Amino acid sequence: MRANGMVQYDAKSMSRQDIFEVTREGSVERELFEQIELDRLPQHVAVIMDGNGRWAQRRGLPRVEGHRAGIASVREAVETCARLDLPVLTLYAFSVENWKRPKSEIDVLMKLLKRYLRLELSTLIRNDIRFQVLGRLHELPPDVVSELESAMERTRGNRGLLFNIALNYGGRAEIVDACRAVVAEALAKGEPPPLDEAAFSRHLYTAGMADPDLLIRTSGELRISNFLLWQIAYAEIWVTETLWPDFRKRDLFEAILSFQKRERRYGGIAAAPTRSTA
Repeated sequence: MRANGMVQYDAKSMSRQDIFEVTREGSVERELFEQIELDRLPQHVAVIMDGNGRWAQRRGLPRVEGHRAGIASVREAVETCARLDLPVLTLYAFSVENWKRPKSEIDVLMKLLKRYLRLELSTLIRNDIRFQVLGRLHELPPDVVSELESAMERTRGNRGLLFNIALNYGGRAEIVDACRAVVAEALAKGEPPPLDEAAFSRHLYTAGMADPDLLIRTSGELRISNFLLWQIAYAEIWVTETLWPDFRKRDLFEAILSFQKRERRYGGIAAAPTRSTA
């Protein structure tokens, strides 16, 4: 159900029946959902949202119309992940490289971000969803920073889905920032701190989160675009030709099903089947 353009749902009472209520009987979405093993869901889904510009171009529209259309896909992705009771969803919204785009396009993107937060914040709060930003927040325009910090503060105590937006984000920049934090800690203590992978991870933007185990990229491009370089070391990657503004729960279900069919060995080998001696 929607009111004033916002999705209304109760994240605290999610169940298989709850998903049934938002998928039509006999629909592809229902058929896909019925195949999903709810006890083997990914713990952290990360999405490279790509294709807004191409979506608009194919319709003879300005690029910014693709960004506007993509808001509905953000809303549906958040709603569906919350209904499935997934722990973490991270959406790649704006990279450190995106500042190279025309100023008019960047201005629209920032306005759309503020508008999204104003429209959806009450829904995030009501449904126990925590909002967080990954990236160099301090480099964004002050009015945008104010909106983002307010949303993070007002949802800080929520314990449902953790919804991250990677904004002014770059994987290499994150690793550099983590290295700076390690050096600053060493200088403060007067000695190098013990450092291993776990200790280094505590200085990343994603500190305290499970690493993504499913990485989705829309629009068919076969690259990771400087996204969560450290964290996706063992993520399963699923690419769809669907452009981001057309991404819906059907696409998410397909990604999850693909994830569940894969054998995750983390560099090891599968155990050999036991041979019967009978």
